[in-house]
Parts: sequence; C-alpha cells; structure tokens
Amino acid sequence: MRKFYTGTFVVWLIWILFLDDNNLSVVRENYQKMKDLERDLSYYKEQVRLVRQERKEVFGNDAMLEKWAREKYLMRKPTEDVYVIVDENGESIEKKDE
Repeated sequence: MRKFYTGTFVVWLIWILFLDDNNLSVVRENYQKMKDLERDLSYYKEQVRLVRQERKEVFGNDAMLEKWAREKYLMRKPTEDVYVIVDENGESIEKKDE
C-alpha cells in the first residue's frame, strides 16, 4: 500500500510541476510579468505626478503658458525663430536655476 501512495504522489508531483497548464515555468513567467508591470506602474505614476505638477505651474499663469508652449511644442510666430538651450541631459537651463 505504501508504494502505491508514494508512486501516486510522485506521478501527481511530476504532473503539477511539469505537465499541467499552470506548471512551474508558467507560474515563474507570470510572476516575472507581474514584477515588470508593477515597475511600469510606478514609472507611470511618477510621470502622472510630474505632468500634474507641470500643469499646475503652467495653466495658472498666461506668461508661463506661452513660454511652455513655445519651448515644448516649438510654437512660434511666422516671423521669429525659437531657440531652446538645453544641457547635456536635454533639460532646459532655466530648470537648473529654480
């Protein structure tokens, strides 16, 4: 009787670990995907926070709105050129002063 239960357990264990639709490799892949998605979630939450902060700064002031539109979207009048001076990281020089 003991060999029967041991054999049944071994067959069940092999089935669960390797042959089942939710085997060990699928569980590990899903765990890795979950970690990647959690990392993406934290990145996008930070981006939303930055956009909300920028929106709060820009849309409260008409002069800042014009400056922001000119710098970010390179909007200009037909007779003028717009130059945005950036550092080696691609950030505006004015942001360093603040």
